[in-house]
Amino acid sequence: MQLLFASSNKNKIREVTQLLPEGFSLYGLQDIGIEEEIPEPGSTIKENSFLKANYVVEKLKKDGKKMVVFADDSGLEAEALDNAPGVYSARYAGVPKSDTANNEKLIKELSSQLNRKARFVTVITLISNGAICYFEGEVKGTISNTPRGNNGFGYDPLFVPEGYSKTFAEFTSEEKNAISHRGRAVQKLIEFLKSK
Repeated sequence: MQLLFASSNKNKIREVTQLLPEGFSLYGLQDIGIEEEIPEPGSTIKENSFLKANYVVEKLKKDGKKMVVFADDSGLEAEALDNAPGVYSARYAGVPKSDTANNEKLIKELSSQLNRKARFVTVITLISNGAICYFEGEVKGTISNTPRGNNGFGYDPLFVPEGYSKTFAEFTSEEKNAISHRGRAVQKLIEFLKSK
């Protein structure tokens, strides 16, 4: 089965590719010539996930093409910050997007907080033959005081999942995929597609 992942993020595409079983082929936006950044004006992670998937479906339709499309949107929610950065995770420190600047801002915002609890959330929107399905994944954890590790991306150097002492950036990609928010949402997506 051919799947189009409505993303240009090479890190995300690599993670999802590693999760797919045999018989699935994954394409990213650049593979089909979509270079522009897809607008994400939604007020929730779920809404942005849908907007991205729908944008690509509509663009394909105009070009007379049809594919099974899915998009994900993810966010980090820090309990002490009223669940910020949340839907604004990618641009927490402003534009242009910068993982380093986002992490620095998060450390600063939490510097006076004793509560370091947080969770990562992913919502995947699948659009296939006009039907829309959602798949959610989450992982709870805490925010480290300092970045650790060289793997992963985004807030991975700061996020320590529950039951572990290392950050996502200190995990191998296989270890992270097994328990991450995106990994959990993708597993639900795969189970759904296999049942069809």
